[in-house]
Amino acid sequence: MNPSADWEQRSADLWAAFNAAPDDWDAGEFRDRIDALADELGPDHPVAAFERACAWDSTGHSDKAVPLYRRALELGIDGIRRRRSVIQMCSSLRNIGQAEESVRLLTEERERGCDELDDALSATLALALTSVGREREAVSIAVGTLAKHLPRYQRSMANYARLLVEPKPVRNP
Repeated sequence: MNPSADWEQRSADLWAAFNAAPDDWDAGEFRDRIDALADELGPDHPVAAFERACAWDSTGHSDKAVPLYRRALELGIDGIRRRRSVIQMCSSLRNIGQAEESVRLLTEERERGCDELDDALSATLALALTSVGREREAVSIAVGTLAKHLPRYQRSMANYARLLVEPKPVRNP
């Protein structure tokens, strides 16, 4: 089910070339090259759908990327690419005006796992939350995520992040 090491290397090389100088590429040519690689995997391969989604996304077409991310997930994409599919699809959903769905899916995904993409997921969720008018929650998530990386003030910042979303006690006069 997983692509060969040779295929993975050719894909990585193509993405590295694109990411090094995206403005030097014709978007259609880049997508065609990704399509050619994806075609090697077959029409119902989840990685093929994922790579095509990434290519559309990276060339400014979130609307075309979302159905392909959904397809990759339906086909059972796994490992780190599954998590990337969710994060990238949710970013694209936000871009096309479907931020509520983005928040829902990212919140579910955040409860699932712990890996090197946790902070990226939190950043994407924070952005989606601002798009639905939940700015305090967005700042709480962003500061809470950042707190883990600070050389000092980790505990204080984590507490401040929590206090942004905790209900305030009611005081009687």
